Amino acid sequence: MKKMIASAMAAMMAVSLTACGSSAASSAIASSVPASAPASADNSHFKVGIINYVDDPSLNQIQTAIEEELAANGISYDSYNAQADQSTITTIASQMIENGVDMIIPIATPTAMVVQNLTEENQIPVVFAAVSDPVGAGLVADLNAPGANITGTSDALDTANVFNLIEALNPDVTKIGLLYDASQDSSTKAIEEAEGRLNELGIEYEAKTGTTTDDLALAAQALCDDGVQVVFTPTDNTVQVAEPSIYTIFEEAGVQHFGGADSFALVGAFCGYGVDYANLGTETAKMAVNILENAQNPAEVPVQFFDNGKASINTDVCAALGLDFTEVSKTLEPLCTKVEGLATGAEF
Repeated sequence: MKKMIASAMAAMMAVSLTACGSSAASSAIASSVPASAPASADNSHFKVGIINYVDDPSLNQIQTAIEEELAANGISYDSYNAQADQSTITTIASQMIENGVDMIIPIATPTAMVVQNLTEENQIPVVFAAVSDPVGAGLVADLNAPGANITGTSDALDTANVFNLIEALNPDVTKIGLLYDASQDSSTKAIEEAEGRLNELGIEYEAKTGTTTDDLALAAQALCDDGVQVVFTPTDNTVQVAEPSIYTIFEEAGVQHFGGADSFALVGAFCGYGVDYANLGTETAKMAVNILENAQNPAEVPVQFFDNGKASINTDVCAALGLDFTEVSKTLEPLCTKVEGLATGAEF
């Protein structure tokens, strides 16, 4: 994914933003329009704004897939990464609205919440991507009938099955750690489900939170010092960003870290389990194209969910923990639609 600093826009907005796309570097916002739109529809008059929450593997996969699908359908886009800054999301979205975009696609829950607040009055269509709990976040009234100018795709995690994986590999586990950012709406429901499951099983657990990489490093070390054997993190962007700085803490302590997205394994977690984010991005864009082409009302378009069956194992970490990848795969395969091995830092 090509990246550039949008200097013209930054000067105007007094913020530093990362723009992504295939247009010339002199453009204020990264835009993409294919040389020839599909013959079935002329979508060249549509303009979509994409706002990614933060630079992490899962969300970047989504952004790239959205851009590719929009471009394939002849729709131009402006694409920015807000680097987890709420005021930056507001500034970008406000500028996109002023520029007259036909739709905004916010990636991740915090981005979607800001965009919803800014578009409720003017009713610009919004199609969010990777919102774990759309109802709980207050984005939609009902999953089948969102009820406003907004709909999209969810990466809701099957928390129960994550613990099926943990228990299959660790039948004698006695203490589990929970690591997350309490300010992330995507983590709240999954952590509640995890605590309920552990209480039912009578397994001791300890929860630690953090909002920065330094906080999470201290929390990870504390969990290891307190004797947890496994650590669970839901679809938490803050932890995933911090993962390259904390995975060695777990590795050295012999602790398996399970994350609620396949790409957790890419940045150092033992296992990432969740949706295929590239597919989620493609399907998000298809929803957006359909709404634009057919003048659909997002209020009447159901939120789309995906099969949570893909497990990714970091083969480097697996070996460092003294586990055999082939044996791990055999154990997990009955519980997953797919088990794959990833090396730290490899591309999907």
